[in-house]
Amino acid sequence: MNAIALRHDWTRDEVAALMALPLPELLFRAQTIHRAHHDPLNIEIATLLSIKTGGCPEDCAYCPQSAAFDTGVAAGKLMPLDAVLDAARAARASGASRFCMGAAWRSPKERDIDAVCAMVEGVRALGLETCATLGMLTRPQAQRLRDAGLDYYNHNLDTSPEFYGDIISTRTYADRLETLAHVRDAGIAVCCGGIVGLGESDADRAGLIATLASLPAHPESVPVNALVRVAGTPLAEAPPVDPLDLVRVIAAARITMPKSVVRLSAGRETMTDEAQALCFLAGANSIFYGERLLTTANPGADRDRALLARLGMRAGQS
Repeated sequence: MNAIALRHDWTRDEVAALMALPLPELLFRAQTIHRAHHDPLNIEIATLLSIKTGGCPEDCAYCPQSAAFDTGVAAGKLMPLDAVLDAARAARASGASRFCMGAAWRSPKERDIDAVCAMVEGVRALGLETCATLGMLTRPQAQRLRDAGLDYYNHNLDTSPEFYGDIISTRTYADRLETLAHVRDAGIAVCCGGIVGLGESDADRAGLIATLASLPAHPESVPVNALVRVAGTPLAEAPPVDPLDLVRVIAAARITMPKSVVRLSAGRETMTDEAQALCFLAGANSIFYGERLLTTANPGADRDRALLARLGMRAGQS
């Protein structure tokens, strides 16, 4: 088999076998494929802003914004347009090329879509790529966002189909796949990944990657998150994520989805520089700039710039 060939028929067993390889062999395969499709020294920079925080009716066991858990995150209103555009200008000045807007909704109402479309148009006018994560979308809502100029839509699968019900009960895996189909059909690029550290097995991690890599089109962006444990959520006492487990998941994502941008997302605040460097070697080529990811901590831009400089890497677009 040509390891660099683009495939959409990856099985869980194949992905599990990849992830079980000795780490030097796994990294070699991932880096070989990475270099065939990407600049190995380039890291795409994105910024994520919570435009509507807290009060979400979903019960995702990891999420501090769920109304089901007492995490100290208060429900807020949708930010005004001017405040969002000010944040986008600051992100651009810090070197971000993509501006992502997240709202704690199960699904947006039509008036919400009106407001977000205005934000998308304003952010695009600043010369930034746009991304939004707003929960489940109908087909017409996806089309409206595309008409406004939305470049990317984030809607994560989180984990494998088999383990999903242990983490979330308020929407199904099929619901998530349906939203992804609406986004893809509207012509919006898909941002879709998952979380490591939810209590899932190695087989579940392989199942997540196999599901993503077997979609009709691979997600253009694949965020890989390490669980950020938040007091008040059901996963507050989950064991910390082994950084090498995260490296293996990233490498599997890179091998199975060669052209996708793989983003090292949540959880970097507690990772060492060496662990992050291994993630880049495994094929991660995007990070979020900024001190917060929605409601959780993230390394400051100065720390990230210093790390990239030490590694001889650079911030840029994908």
